[in-house]
Amino acid sequence: MNTSTMRLIMAAAALVVAAGSASAQTLKAEIPMSFHAAGKVLPAGSYEIRQLQTAGGAYVVVRSLATYNSVVLPQGVKGDAPKAWRADGSPRLAFECLGSTCSLQRMWNGRDEYAYKFPTPKAHGDIAARETKVITLAMVDLH
Repeated sequence: MNTSTMRLIMAAAALVVAAGSASAQTLKAEIPMSFHAAGKVLPAGSYEIRQLQTAGGAYVVVRSLATYNSVVLPQGVKGDAPKAWRADGSPRLAFECLGSTCSLQRMWNGRDEYAYKFPTPKAHGDIAARETKVITLAMVDLH
């Protein structure tokens, strides 16, 4: 194999590695209640929230700092981050709670104009109007 061919192979390999590598933002949240995310119930506690961008897609990883159990959520639909969140500049998590059952609803990384929305169970009729509330928590950027 000649030198030019070898250089071309090395450059192609470097490009593949760069395209497949992930960039991440790591945040920490103290979540005071159990909650649903990605079809699992997670207990109250300290969580690391990682926003991953890979060649295969974008994801949010929610990992318990006590048990190291985690769930992976595809970054859902983008929606405008509330003006109050953007003015404050602190990363946020929002949970939709129906009675005592809470589900991770939105995540904002503190930088972008948009927040990610995740699917949550839907309440129906009177129950939705009486018992649904949204809890918003600030996160700490670990970088």
